[in-house]
Amino acid sequence: MAHVALNGDLMLDQPLASLRQLRVEFQTKDGPVVGVEDISFDINPGETVCVVGESGSGKSVSSLSLMRLVEFGGGEIAGGQLLFDRGQNSGGVLDVSKVGDGLMRQIRGNEIGMIFQEPMTSLNPVFTVGRQLTEGLRVHKGMSQEKANKRALELLRQVRIPEPERRLQQYPHELSGGMRQRVVIAMALACEPRLLIADEPTTALDVTIQAEILALIDRLKRETGTAVLFITHDMAVVAQMADRVVVMFRGHKVEEGTVEQIFENPTHDYTKALLAAVPKLGDMQGKDAPEPMRLMGDGGPSKGRAPSAEDKVLLDVKNLVTRFPVTGGFFRRTVANVHAVEDVSFQVKSGQTLSLVGESGCGKSSCGRSILRLVEPVSGEVWLDGENIIDFDTEQLRLARREMQMIFQDPFASLNPQMRLSDQVAEPLLNYDIGNATERADRVAALFDRVELPRSFLRRFPHELSGGQRQRIAIARALSLNPKLIVADEAVSALDVSVQAQVLNLLMELQADLGISMLFISHDMAVVERVSHAVGVMYLGRIVEIGPRSAIFEDPRHEYTRSLLSAVPVADPRRRKSEKDLNFKPIPSPIFPVGHEPGPSIYDEVTPGHFVLKTA
Repeated sequence: MAHVALNGDLMLDQPLASLRQLRVEFQTKDGPVVGVEDISFDINPGETVCVVGESGSGKSVSSLSLMRLVEFGGGEIAGGQLLFDRGQNSGGVLDVSKVGDGLMRQIRGNEIGMIFQEPMTSLNPVFTVGRQLTEGLRVHKGMSQEKANKRALELLRQVRIPEPERRLQQYPHELSGGMRQRVVIAMALACEPRLLIADEPTTALDVTIQAEILALIDRLKRETGTAVLFITHDMAVVAQMADRVVVMFRGHKVEEGTVEQIFENPTHDYTKALLAAVPKLGDMQGKDAPEPMRLMGDGGPSKGRAPSAEDKVLLDVKNLVTRFPVTGGFFRRTVANVHAVEDVSFQVKSGQTLSLVGESGCGKSSCGRSILRLVEPVSGEVWLDGENIIDFDTEQLRLARREMQMIFQDPFASLNPQMRLSDQVAEPLLNYDIGNATERADRVAALFDRVELPRSFLRRFPHELSGGQRQRIAIARALSLNPKLIVADEAVSALDVSVQAQVLNLLMELQADLGISMLFISHDMAVVERVSHAVGVMYLGRIVEIGPRSAIFEDPRHEYTRSLLSAVPVADPRRRKSEKDLNFKPIPSPIFPVGHEPGPSIYDEVTPGHFVLKTA
């Protein structure tokens, strides 16, 4: 263990940061709740420590305590020490739990950087990306505006954002979820901190960007000696990144060891169950139907359910085109268009799941929103159960929305912070005047049971829940009207493996019981392989390959599909991917001048039902 001499000088084995018997309490209406209890671990210079555990286990609370941000979320550091070594020139080892607010402001962002889980809540909606990126550089590093702008541009290139010059002028709402997360990562890296706390930093990112961001953080760690505290629920990311692993369960540390020890010789039952619940790419080889995920403590998955016999098409999308105008000049005229969705056609059969996969900004979410007319398409047809919803007027569309619901990517942005959770889940029932107050209350309580949330949560507000718990509320709300079609936009990306397995099994169970069809938008290839009947791969607004799940995963024909599959991290620390394994080309811009009309999408049918886009 490290030591500090009496005069405050550092000993050679001094860790960069140490948590000592940390205890954090939260005050609620029902009395104090302990967030973490007796947590102790060290982070050494240049080391990556991964903290893993279920949603609500106290992972994020531990990291927020080190930044003293837990106090802004209603938490209180009730005991223990949070030691941070600022270096001999800056005052040596401090207990940050006891320092004043002024000094803490100097440390935050400059010496300890943080990448937050939900990018939309950590970016200011009223300032441009450029302003937010340069602010920290000017405050902490004393840079001129010109130098700060240059550095901001360099950071955006580092995190592989296309057209970085344009992005600096844009606002957060104009970027996709994955792009927003990359901006947050660039902000955290801006001041080259001694310690980088990454709280689920790749949750919103597709596999290719995730692979590059992990390689970027790893390279930064090697080049600058920055230590990384990495909080995640993705065991494949842990295998790729960690030197040491801390496993947490219900606010307690249950196991700690090197990454090899944890993966190859776990001792605690919870760690073993956590590793068993991880979906692995290739698990579904030779299987016809999606199969329930392995749950914590299960002997194994039950039998998969075959595609429905009737083979009726519920959703038929034909030649869908969605574009967003880019304005410029004094009169804010449209000078170009973002071709978000370009000539997309596919079918979703009754009781089946079609998954759309692809990189951030490829048009997956825009496609899902266009189908529900949350975004108005430019042209195309969307047939739902024999009716073209593109032709519907406002009232017809309102009634049609009972049949189709969406689960959004960012649960915090899609929940009302001022409403109790029970009222939010009941709201769709109220809107369509379904049942009386007692029946609605019973339905809401039953939905809470279905998504594995305790009924004591009915009176809570969104900010009192963890990210994973909030996503389960969003799922319960989408299920309240018993829709025929669910568009799940990254619905399980924020969930830890055990809850993810429960939620996916729940969606598959509902699909089997109620015949619900799903358009599943995701970047997690192992999850997609597990839940899909069919898969469409999107790139630059077009579907480049589509077919039965087995065809896409076992016989990928398009170069882009192959590169996506090769980027998936493997839950084995001895099979890490290095940066040279990732040979991704920069993503071309989807922005074209007004009047540009790209050609139609033409496909080759390589095997029955398996189509690959012909390249020009």
